[in-house]
Amino acid sequence: MAKFDLDTIRHSTAHLMAQAISRVFPDTHIQFGIGPVIEHGFYYDVDMDHRLVDEDLEKIEAEMQNLIKENLSIERKVMSRTEALDFFKDKNDELKQDLINSFEDDAEISCYQQGEFIDLCRGPHVESTGQLPKFFKLLNIAGAYWRGDENNKMLQRVYAACFNDKKQLKAHLNFLEEAKKRDHRKLGKDLELFHFNSVAPASPFFMPKGAFVYNRLIEFMREIYRKYDYQEVITPQILDSDLWHTSGHYEHYKENMYFSRIDEREYAVKPMNCPCHMLMFKHYKYSYRDLPMRYADFGRLHRYEKAGAVTGLTRVRTFCQDDAHIFIDMDGIQDEITKLMEMFFICYEHFGFTGIKVNLSTRPEKKSGDDATWDKAENALEEALKKSGHEYFIKEGDGAFYGPKIDVEIADALGRYYQLGTIQLDFQLPERFGLSYTNAQGNDERPVVIHRALLGSLERFFGVYLEHVAGVFPFWLAPEQAVIVPVNNEFHLDFANKLQSELFAMGLRVKVDDRNESMGYKTRQIQKSKAPFMIVIGDREMENNSVSLRKHGEKKTESLTIEELKKLFSELDAEFIPAKLRQS
Repeated sequence: MAKFDLDTIRHSTAHLMAQAISRVFPDTHIQFGIGPVIEHGFYYDVDMDHRLVDEDLEKIEAEMQNLIKENLSIERKVMSRTEALDFFKDKNDELKQDLINSFEDDAEISCYQQGEFIDLCRGPHVESTGQLPKFFKLLNIAGAYWRGDENNKMLQRVYAACFNDKKQLKAHLNFLEEAKKRDHRKLGKDLELFHFNSVAPASPFFMPKGAFVYNRLIEFMREIYRKYDYQEVITPQILDSDLWHTSGHYEHYKENMYFSRIDEREYAVKPMNCPCHMLMFKHYKYSYRDLPMRYADFGRLHRYEKAGAVTGLTRVRTFCQDDAHIFIDMDGIQDEITKLMEMFFICYEHFGFTGIKVNLSTRPEKKSGDDATWDKAENALEEALKKSGHEYFIKEGDGAFYGPKIDVEIADALGRYYQLGTIQLDFQLPERFGLSYTNAQGNDERPVVIHRALLGSLERFFGVYLEHVAGVFPFWLAPEQAVIVPVNNEFHLDFANKLQSELFAMGLRVKVDDRNESMGYKTRQIQKSKAPFMIVIGDREMENNSVSLRKHGEKKTESLTIEELKKLFSELDAEFIPAKLRQS
């Protein structure tokens, strides 16, 4: 049997799936959109009246196996643009006609046919269906607008995994199962952290436990700010559109902004803090002795995201960033970025992220400013990265419209990478806002601005981190650190309540489970809540002024005196501040 690369196998298996769908629903008019290869498999967009469900996927898979057994020959057919349009017009296939109309007039158009099935495709494909390995799995169905345009009809997108061998497929399916368990949307609901409501699309409602974690993340950042000399500011939410014209956001970012008319003028809800910080710096006259000046802002931001793009906490329309802008002179850039990289690694390592990747993103095609200024900015960032000693990768054309940037990606417990931190060097906004400071010679000089975030969007970080720890927060971040369980409420409840009061006085978050339920039931519920510890109080514990302590995820218990428990909890809670900050 001829050997084919995995992309070719996946592409051909996508056509296999489309043919199987046609066979499973022979009396239904079906149009197929695009069916590209993606990481780990492929998808195909389908337009049909029947609404596909999970049970249908099993039938389609079975028919795919039958098609492999039939060993149908796969043939490439070339048509002119006119021939292709006529062919798909006869098949009443509007989607393919739309695609063909987007091609150049002299384009060579190819189709691939296997048995009764034929579809528009560039290829390549295997030579027959019998050459396809059987290691695929249809995963799920999602909605997708035709050609990604929300003004077009909604199609059904069928996702599938496909590999060269059974072992690879099994490993990927196990990964997906683990990812499903860790889905932050499910955990957010199960752990009573947050939820969503249609009255505010893509805008989370944080419940008390979720609000605690959210605010604790802000407190954590404030501890880092104290070490690295940041000053926190508060800025308005709604600002005159003239400001966004000055900053350039109106021209480059308008489609993602919310607008309103107030007193017959147009205003915008801020999608970012930077223009406000430019105004604050400009309001006073500063000298070189005041630099670097570091403004930090936890202001709420609003950005319009298309309905099809939003997902859980990782893509929302309202959020907060651990945002900061640093006003600095050219000579200070190297040292400042060295400090920033130090901050980043202290932060990410404290949250247990070990896979950390640094990228340098250069000028995009749609940019503000001249090439000479961009050359200066890119060289400054690259020199700073070289000086910091961290390995980095170049991402051509991925910079912001106003300047190049350093992006930091982290790998979670499942090895998935997420971009969190960013450092963006900006020569444009200081110029646009006419910013200046008095240099050592007494002359006005233009500062450089560094845009900087560590966690990025707190909402997104919350979602990523929740999946990273599978809902089991470290002790210092857990909204409920321990649950005290009296074995018998009649005899042990008073002792449990007294212990809870003592721990509460230490600033710890502990509750007593005094429900009239069995010990087994309470234990299972506490494990589901993912509280770091369960404390059991019975006769022996009362006699010895001790507790029986069980850590989440473990079956063994440990006997500790009350004083030992308090010492342990104090030490764990102190981990709120990273060791490197406590030592300095």
